[in-house]
Amino acid sequence: MSRPLLHLTVAAVLYFQGRYLLVEEKDKSSGRLVLNQPAGHVEENEDVISAVKRELQEETGLSLEPDAWLGISQLKAANGHFYVRVNFVFTPTELPLQYQPQDDDILALHWLSLDELRTHALPVRSQLVLDAITQFEQNQLLSLSQIRNAVAHSL
Repeated sequence: MSRPLLHLTVAAVLYFQGRYLLVEEKDKSSGRLVLNQPAGHVEENEDVISAVKRELQEETGLSLEPDAWLGISQLKAANGHFYVRVNFVFTPTELPLQYQPQDDDILALHWLSLDELRTHALPVRSQLVLDAITQFEQNQLLSLSQIRNAVAHSL
């Protein structure tokens, strides 16, 4: 019996002054331009909170702390891989005047309301993007204290 390819990912819902920050990128499978949350894979020896802060900084140039999380989303992608995504919320009261993506894969940043996102010319990368923003809009926030980091001890 084979085990499916499983990917642990993190994503940021960044909300500021009524809009969400989305990144424009090229989908590696289809080659089409899409909108996505700042998101990416958790790296070896990295906890999920550190991972989302790193991804946010790489993809937007912003160094922020998460306020809450939205739980876990799952997706079986067209490539047959399973993605488990931990969604984090960032609600800063202010932002620096200038910031830009550090990652060459990010083509542009877009601040959009949920309605603007739904009608934008570019599609979202996956339904996970709209699901996470909808969860935020429904105030389904979870405390970061519910995420525990285990410390490995030798036996």
